[in-house]
Amino acid sequence: MAPAALLQEIFTPARIHCSLEAEDKSELFEELVDFLSVQYDLDNREEILEAIRRREEKMSTGIKKGIAIPHAKTPFTRGVIGVVGISKAGIDYESLDGQPAHLFFLLVSSEEDAAAHLAVLKKIALLIENPSFFEEMLSAGDGEMANDVIRRYERSVDSQGA
Repeated sequence: MAPAALLQEIFTPARIHCSLEAEDKSELFEELVDFLSVQYDLDNREEILEAIRRREEKMSTGIKKGIAIPHAKTPFTRGVIGVVGISKAGIDYESLDGQPAHLFFLLVSSEEDAAAHLAVLKKIALLIENPSFFEEMLSAGDGEMANDVIRRYERSVDSQGA
């Protein structure tokens, strides 16, 4: 089995949007999928957006205080791709805890890449267990700074054998 992709390589500085403008969940999905489509030069924006919405209808991906991981599997991508979005103001995400979300990891993969998709979700879950990760991501001024936060925390998680 191939090793899971490094989060710092999926979420490169160019793929981290530190000033989301969306004011609600619907706008957020539009903004993140637009960003994803540009970053990965995708032509299936509408299909990916619909897949994200369908997944979200099953259960909110707002899983931890201030953090959401909207994700979906589609036949339009290979491997695991994604972008990060940060909203300083916060967005009503219908999260499980009822609180607004500020940090968003949007992930898309194909059915064939389900194992890698789960591995990436697991690694994100490990990073967000540390409250300092959330605080540092929110204070990152640009994609370089946010990628550095991901890199440092990912290195720490990896050194603990995760």
